[in-house]
Amino acid sequence: MSSFLFLLFFAFSFAVLAQYPPASNLTIVTSPADSSITISYKSPPAGTCKTIFESQKQYTGWVHMPGNYSTNTFFWFIEARQPTTELTIWLNGGPGSSSMLGLFAENGPCEVIEVANGQFGTQARDWGWDRASNVLYIDQPNQVGFSYDTPTNCSLDLLTDSLYTPEQSPPASQPSMTFLNGTFSSLNKYNTANTSETSGMAIWHMLQGFLSSFPQYSPASNSSMGVHLFAESYGGKYGPVFATVWEQQNKLRLNGTLPNSTIDINLESVGIINGCVDDLIQGPYYPGMTQNNTFGLTAINPTRAQLALDSFSTSGGCKDLITQCRAAVAAQDPTNGGDVSSVNTLCASAYTICTDKVIAPYNDAGRSIYDIGHFLPDSFPPSTYLELLNTASFQEAIGSPVNFTTTNWQIVQAFTDTGDYERQTLVPDIAALLNAGIRVGFIYGDRDYICNWLGGEAISLAVAAQTSPSYASHFPAAGYAPIIVNTTYIGGVVRQYGNLSFSRIYDAGHSVPAYQGETAFQVFARIIMGTAVGSGQLIDISNFNTTGPLNATHTNTLPESPEATCYLRDIPESCTNDQKNMIINGQGVIINGVLYSSAADWEALTSVVPTKTITMSTGSVSVIMTTEAQTGLFTATVTPTGTEKNGGLSSFDFDCRLFLLSLLAIFASSNT
Repeated sequence: MSSFLFLLFFAFSFAVLAQYPPASNLTIVTSPADSSITISYKSPPAGTCKTIFESQKQYTGWVHMPGNYSTNTFFWFIEARQPTTELTIWLNGGPGSSSMLGLFAENGPCEVIEVANGQFGTQARDWGWDRASNVLYIDQPNQVGFSYDTPTNCSLDLLTDSLYTPEQSPPASQPSMTFLNGTFSSLNKYNTANTSETSGMAIWHMLQGFLSSFPQYSPASNSSMGVHLFAESYGGKYGPVFATVWEQQNKLRLNGTLPNSTIDINLESVGIINGCVDDLIQGPYYPGMTQNNTFGLTAINPTRAQLALDSFSTSGGCKDLITQCRAAVAAQDPTNGGDVSSVNTLCASAYTICTDKVIAPYNDAGRSIYDIGHFLPDSFPPSTYLELLNTASFQEAIGSPVNFTTTNWQIVQAFTDTGDYERQTLVPDIAALLNAGIRVGFIYGDRDYICNWLGGEAISLAVAAQTSPSYASHFPAAGYAPIIVNTTYIGGVVRQYGNLSFSRIYDAGHSVPAYQGETAFQVFARIIMGTAVGSGQLIDISNFNTTGPLNATHTNTLPESPEATCYLRDIPESCTNDQKNMIINGQGVIINGVLYSSAADWEALTSVVPTKTITMSTGSVSVIMTTEAQTGLFTATVTPTGTEKNGGLSSFDFDCRLFLLSLLAIFASSNT
């Protein structure tokens, strides 16, 4: 853990939770690419999100776009630790989930910590993806996270995570602290995208505004700039759909249909992290994951699992309805506008049947859908950031006119109503990206259920089969090679041929970077750099393939399930029924948004582990070096034998050790 603790603290009390965000001065500019688009932004105060180096520039703001409804898309841009021409766009999934989850709980440059009772801070994350790239986090579609249509005064019921407008008084049956008034979006499900296509086009317009207004980070002014799209979970649909939409827009610009003032979004790579891509392919692997995972867990009754598997292919079942849905889309709504009611009804029905009959039987296990090793309730990754993001001081720091919600249920309903989950096969689109020279990396944690690695592997094989005869033959034949993270640790295995890779990350759940930060970073960096995913070595990617076993057979045992933390701002997902009753009955104590039986159970973070140093004196010479490298990538030259991070030297420890030994030799030589 990094020792960089920020110097600006945010005060917290229940009085400010029920807030109307303060007005904040923002710089407003008109997009050079489109005069109808404006951008309002600011540089948040130092420490709002603590980075390794204070020189790293950050911008928070909104791209305002015209249309049938007001669209104000929130972004948070963080400059890389070292100058680079790489730009990574990060999207969380849902649909309806904020990318602030990725920024603060997964791969962003900072993470939120408790400093004292009523005080939060941020500290730099060692393995933030700003190590290798400028990163742009986007809250989308409209109304997600800090994005909004029309600021509207609403009531938020924390017991159910429900929003209501107009504002209401707290019900007499629950404490006032669980029912808050504030400013949010309109809650109108029609004021947002309702399919992945419409969302992808909206973000294309958003990027036109951002990139034209910040040309120093735009490929329009730097022909060597690489643009990379990484998306998680529902990003299995966002990633290929958005990339395809943007590629189509590039072609329209090239043939003169779009004006020259627009900007090509020239993607170099697309990364999908535990993505749900296509239930027609991944569906059978849900029952399979309950029985044949690599942890020896029989999650549910085998007979129940077999019935779930059988229901996938039965007449009128999941497979049948998906096929009917896609035929209807092709015939009646080929642009996926989501505005043909009969198509929407059929596709929504397909989603319901697939969920209820094939996926939901796993709920018998009482385990998290995001980590088969965690019993419910599951509160990982930590939700501490939800409290910080809803303080008035933080919202003033980023300039937000609305309060923060991590999931918007209107967007969930909008996408459910159109059956976007099942509307199209995306494998041909991904294959087309590969044929266009775009690198595609699938990254799957092996403890996830809801978008499990078995189904992800099947997607990667289906993509290879549709890409070209070369990929169809060489990718399945490429063996699994170890993912060498540092000099002591193997983080997983990867199958790679040419521009296509599939990585199984050991001992990681759904949000891979939150579980295995160093491994996730190295895999990400190698994908965007076009090096060997397993080792980081330079390769001729046109004919490179991994070697090793044809199957990823590594097994492990599940760790003990962690004790859940009951977060006030995530009661439905993180609290037991007993804890919910404690809150309702005014029992226990809530400190920094977490329920404790008593105040004595809370312990403040009174100090941060300092950066490790090596100090050596030889005569009049002292050498002091940190042992945690904050920049750079790791390239493997040998394969380590261990798979444990602890107890060994990191790659930078090893380099420091060699450096110090060489210094000793020099000093010894000079003294003889």
